[in-house]
Amino acid sequence: MQHIDAHQHYWNPSRNDYGWLTPDQPVLYRTYGPSDLAGLRQGAGIGQTIVIQAAPTLEETRYLLGVARGEASIAGVVGWVPLLDPAAPALIAELALDTRFKGVRPMLQDLPDDNWINNPALVPAIEALIAHDLAFDALIFAQHAAALAAFATRFPALRIVIDHGAKPPIRAGGMERYAWAEALNRFAPLPQVYCKLSGLATEAAPGWTDATLRPYVEHLLTVFGPARLMWGSDWPVLNLNGDYLRWHGSARTLLAALPEQERDAIFGGNARIFYRL
Repeated sequence: MQHIDAHQHYWNPSRNDYGWLTPDQPVLYRTYGPSDLAGLRQGAGIGQTIVIQAAPTLEETRYLLGVARGEASIAGVVGWVPLLDPAAPALIAELALDTRFKGVRPMLQDLPDDNWINNPALVPAIEALIAHDLAFDALIFAQHAAALAAFATRFPALRIVIDHGAKPPIRAGGMERYAWAEALNRFAPLPQVYCKLSGLATEAAPGWTDATLRPYVEHLLTVFGPARLMWGSDWPVLNLNGDYLRWHGSARTLLAALPEQERDAIFGGNARIFYRL
């Protein structure tokens, strides 16, 4: 089975709509495109990827779709849409005409209201996502879990995936780890909510090992099971505290005890189902 990286980014800082991406981050502040990932992807045996938005603009969504049209390795794009805008349903319908447009991500972690996702004004846009069989990427911390679970319960037909395991507090550990674990338990009975096995290295301290990440991977497996987890690199953000082949190898080691069919699901099959590839 062809393996899929369910979460990576391409960007060009000169486009000037990445508010978080600044020159004081030299590892990230440069253009990243398909040619930069090709060798790493091939080295890990990854055939295709899902490219995820990194700027809260329609312009970046259209930019990524343009990149995808010329790049066979891009299986899909998750973009950004102004979901509270009355024009959102029409924008979603327009974007859905491109078969590589697979969903939206509103960057919930950056919004000042932790309960933003339950704003009634979002309903027309969410109904449009469902009507066009599109997915919803939820970029959250544990503090957003209650609101997201309520949202998922209200819209059982919407496919939702939690990015980066809800960013566990790996550096902090202790009671914060248990609070994260309890927050994620809310999603165990919600079959339409998936989770990405991604971003963990970024949340760990430098020098992380497989043992560092193991309890977090094990909890994600407990909550979501191998049928609702999908591996992602979060490259190039991953470069802040790791590298593509190291994280891919670590994930393979941490999942080695699973049957081959379940590993194949996490490394590609689940993304193929979830994103309708």
